[in-house]
This record gives sequence, C-alpha cells and structure tokens, in this order.
Amino acid sequence: MGFHGQKILPAIRSMKDFEKMLEMPYQYGVFLDLHLGMVKSVYEYARRYDKKMFLHIDLIHGLTSDENATEFIVQYAKPYGIISTKGSVILKAKQKGIFATQRAFIIDSSALERSVKLVEKTNPDYIEVLPGVVPKIIKELHLKTKKPIFAGGLIESAEEVEQALAAGACAITTSNVDLWKQFI
Repeated sequence: MGFHGQKILPAIRSMKDFEKMLEMPYQYGVFLDLHLGMVKSVYEYARRYDKKMFLHIDLIHGLTSDENATEFIVQYAKPYGIISTKGSVILKAKQKGIFATQRAFIIDSSALERSVKLVEKTNPDYIEVLPGVVPKIIKELHLKTKKPIFAGGLIESAEEVEQALAAGACAITTSNVDLWKQFI
C-alpha cells in the first residue's frame, strides 16, 4: 500500500527541509507554514524538480483560508492539491479541479462522526487524520467514508508508520526527516 508508491508524504516546514526532500526520490509532498509571499516561487521550484506538492492552505501566513483564498491560490500557484479543515475550501478546490484533502482532528467519537458527515458533504479526494497514531480510527474512518486516508501527527517511529499503513492509511504525512530517509 502507498500513495503512488510512497509510504511517506514529506511535510515541509522550511526551505531547508524542502531542499532535503529535493535530494530524495519522493515525488509527492506537503507544504506547511508558508508565507504568502513564498507560495508562487516554491511551487515554481517544485515543478522544476517534478515534485507534486499539496498545500496546507490553513497554514499560509498572510492569508485567511476561505473559498476566495482557495480560488486565488489555485490560479496563482497551481498546487497539485489543497489540504484544509474547512469544508468550503475543499468544495472550492474540487470545483477548481485540484485534489482536495479534508484534514480531520479526531479527538473523540463525536469528532469522528462530525468528520464523517463533513466528508459526505464535501466529498474530498483524501482525508488526513490527526493524530495518526490511532490505527483503530484510521480503519474506522476509511470504512465509513471509503476515502484514501493520510495519517499525520505524533507519528515518530517506523513502527508507528507501519501500524498506520496496516490500519489502512495510504500514506503518512510527517515532517520527521529521519522517517523520510527510512522509507525511501
């Protein structure tokens, strides 16, 4: 199992980490914590290296993530896909023809049910589950939504990566460079 052959989706928090990813054979990754002024240039850079990068739009500094921001970002930077907790952002990303990932924080059973209902409404291409260290939740959310699952948050070891994948995650989003190296 894997996302286009990748078990890991490197989550990029700095240009230093992006440069590390560029030296690895990963084709897909996620940009986190970007300043709005950097978005276009990092996407141009990513395309030069044939990297297909999701953008966590909720974490762009200098931009409020809503439908208008999504429309702007899609036209401005042309990301491979968008990640957001907001249903309106997911709907706009899908309308604009890019991959949409619904990020879901599952802290209890009511959060699980709310996430299932939101996924039914927004129909994202993927779901990112946080924290990703709870195989039972990964399995249950995948079963209830029939959507591919990314697991992220608090995953710190190769064993936790394997447990999340065994539970049905198609990939792990992590900013842990040591884990990137282990799963090349």
